[in-house]
Amino acid sequence: MANIITGFRVLISIALLFCPVFSPVFYMLYLIAGVSDMIDGTIARQTNTVSGFGARFDTAADFVFVVVCLIKFLPVISMPIWLCVWIVIIALIKIINIISGYIAQRRLVAVHSVMNKVTGVMLFILPLTVSIIPLTYSAIPVCAVATFSAVQEGYFIRCRKV
Repeated sequence: MANIITGFRVLISIALLFCPVFSPVFYMLYLIAGVSDMIDGTIARQTNTVSGFGARFDTAADFVFVVVCLIKFLPVISMPIWLCVWIVIIALIKIINIISGYIAQRRLVAVHSVMNKVTGVMLFILPLTVSIIPLTYSAIPVCAVATFSAVQEGYFIRCRKV
């Protein structure tokens, strides 16, 4: 059941590509995708269907959702250069984590830490606030938490705490 919900999130993410950004349909699908991300793991734990495949599938679905959101949001949101640089640095840390995790453990390592989840929730909420709070203000706490989360993730991977 959990993997079906995760698969549903992938389909919803792809459907977002065909909706005008910030439209009611876009927000509805966006919220459904976010809720599905929050419940699939819980359902897997409650039904004793947690698996390595499910964890990797969830990570892949998250990746699809994030890429689709970047495709939709980046063309319509203006960001100062310092924010772009900060985001690139976070992305580079995450890429280094993926590579070093693979080298150290001979597999793709998905870290589902509390801080990664907090970062995910903050990133999920951020687009819902852009019409109320200027991005230059709302992005600072999100990037700060994401930076800490990425560094912590690297620590967990290198110390084999995953």
